[in-house]
Amino acid sequence: MKRRDFLSLPLATGFAQTNVRRPNVIVLLADDLGWADVGFHGGDIRTPNLDRLAKEGV
Repeated sequence: MKRRDFLSLPLATGFAQTNVRRPNVIVLLADDLGWADVGFHGGDIRTPNLDRLAKEGV
C-alpha cells in the first residue's frame, strides 16, 4: 500500500459515515447543587440556559 493510499483511507471512511445520526449528549455534573438552586425548580438563582434545556430537552 502506498503512503498516499493509506492517508486517503481515513478520509473516505469519514465521508461514508456522515449520514449516521448520533445523539447529542450533555453531561452536567454539579457538586452541592440543591433542588431549588436552579430556576426551573422555582429557585431564586437565575439559570436561563439550564431552564431552556429543561424545557426543550428530551
